[in-house]
Amino acid sequence: MFRRLPLLIALTAGVIGFAGAVSAAVGPLTLVSATNPFAACSTSDPGTNYVNAEVEPFVAVDPTDAKHMIGVYQQDRWTSGGAHGLVAAITHDGGASWTPSWAHFSFCSGGTAANGGDFERASDPWVTFAPNGDAYQSALTLNGSDNSTGVLVSKLRQSGSTWSEPVTLARDSSAFSSHDKESITADPTDSHYVYVVWDRVRKPGENVSPNAGHSFAFRGDAMFSRTADFGATWSAPRNLLPTNANLFTSGNIVAVLPNGTLVDVFELANGSGVQPSANQFSESLMRSTDKGLTWSRVIDISSDRSVAVRDPDTGAPVRTGAGLPAVAVDSSTGGNGTLYIVWADSRFSGGVRDDIALSKSTDGGLTWSTPTKVNQTTGSAPAFTPAVSVSGDGTVAVTYYDFRNNTSDPNTLPTDSWIVYSTDHGATWGGEQRITPVSFDMDTAPVAPAARGHFLGEYEGLTHSGNTFLPFFAQTNSGNTVNSTDIFFTTATP
Repeated sequence: MFRRLPLLIALTAGVIGFAGAVSAAVGPLTLVSATNPFAACSTSDPGTNYVNAEVEPFVAVDPTDAKHMIGVYQQDRWTSGGAHGLVAAITHDGGASWTPSWAHFSFCSGGTAANGGDFERASDPWVTFAPNGDAYQSALTLNGSDNSTGVLVSKLRQSGSTWSEPVTLARDSSAFSSHDKESITADPTDSHYVYVVWDRVRKPGENVSPNAGHSFAFRGDAMFSRTADFGATWSAPRNLLPTNANLFTSGNIVAVLPNGTLVDVFELANGSGVQPSANQFSESLMRSTDKGLTWSRVIDISSDRSVAVRDPDTGAPVRTGAGLPAVAVDSSTGGNGTLYIVWADSRFSGGVRDDIALSKSTDGGLTWSTPTKVNQTTGSAPAFTPAVSVSGDGTVAVTYYDFRNNTSDPNTLPTDSWIVYSTDHGATWGGEQRITPVSFDMDTAPVAPAARGHFLGEYEGLTHSGNTFLPFFAQTNSGNTVNSTDIFFTTATP
């Protein structure tokens, strides 16, 4: 293990020195990723590996113990996709301290042919708690040296410290199909049930890159698997979309309403031909009222008008969540299961830059409100990679990054994380607070790959405990070439 004590000391000093720059309602940042359990691991995969770079975090709170949380993230990011492995940091003291753990999702984290984790890389970490306190995490697994991809799941029993050997839900080595962007959701109404959704990319016969101009010859199936027996067995994966539909889903996430209805939200691309076409992307969903046995038709939430985020000084790309959705359910007393979805969208600037859009549904996802702008970003800076959560009193919070504090220096890209609130069910937004005590330099984040820009993740973590929100996010350690990024935790109240 590689211990980063100098960084921890520097971070503590930074928080104390810049305490005045952060609202009193946002707590000091806690370093989560102080230890790299895979530092001694090396592979000969294609691409450049950023050792000690952590990106793309997600977090969940144990419903049986609010001080028990698990935050997951990629450890040692590759330029060509994925990481050495996934870390699941565990806290039992409300986030004051974090201990790393890991499932055997990749070679570097103990994966073998015998346990199913014989993959060179892992990506897209996700974690969830069942009502009984059991935790589940999922991973996209892949190889840099061939076409192998998979979707794996592991379980941590209540208050345990060792993850189960992974269960393989899907594995494919074809040059014409691959798996991507999975998520896992435990049913908050019944501990028996846990749901996993992901994208299965089906490539055209000529096997072109997904980034090619005619890449809508690709199809992206919405794949689904569930357990009904606490993770002992899992159903065979199946596609939720109509057979041979010319559709492409990305970023599937299942949300569960208080009445048990499942809602799978995703970004949908509809059609074929040379892309992009602003009329063919949408935020969409499907519903199930029988715990995933049957599903509704696709329901459109809104068009998706996200555009590429770029460095305002140089025009260089920054890889973000773009139009991928984040979703939250209001389970508070009187909340009536209102659904909130957020994504990056350029409609508020006439297509010039992304802001954060929010839409809500009060009828279980059947109909949706007109999208409203949430972020409070000033000037012409874009906002990107939102997360959303609803607290115990029904307050809605959204986090995001933006470049409002950028300077004219083309060699740096000052970036900050923010949180904003609504106390009237999304009708109005305000009370914005700065999460980052000082700006960090996005230009020192890992590149993944160069054509798509610097990368902190396609999503970030945000949850709540009672009426306190819990951001869990990545930022760079500006100028530190041996430890370019870390994961941080804090608390926020409106």
